[in-house]
Amino acid sequence: MQDMGSTGLIRVALECEKKTDAAVGKSSRVLDEPVWTAFVNGRNVGYAARREPTELDLRVMQMLHAVSMGAGVLPEDMTDPADGELTYMRAYFDRVIGSKDSETFYMLNPDGTGGPELSIFFVRI
Repeated sequence: MQDMGSTGLIRVALECEKKTDAAVGKSSRVLDEPVWTAFVNGRNVGYAARREPTELDLRVMQMLHAVSMGAGVLPEDMTDPADGELTYMRAYFDRVIGSKDSETFYMLNPDGTGGPELSIFFVRI
């Protein structure tokens, strides 16, 4: 969210390696991959991992269930002790499936003007 304020456009690319058909057995959905290399606006920022939601994750989602879109900071009892605060952003995303090895989510502006400010690409290479 900090980068959105300075550049106005954020492109997140999550890439993983394509496994051979023998190793996979059956083709899986690209979003089911467990580990990703993460890039933000073309810059490698580390790794991302798929995980099950924690109790805190579920409480946050319950708290935000009535929020249709917006951004903010949650109250102190919801904060992450490591970071000191928990910032959220909720919006509508358009999902585009390019192939079995690529999916993209585009955050849409509510007023319909301009292009997406945030794009998240999942790619198996």
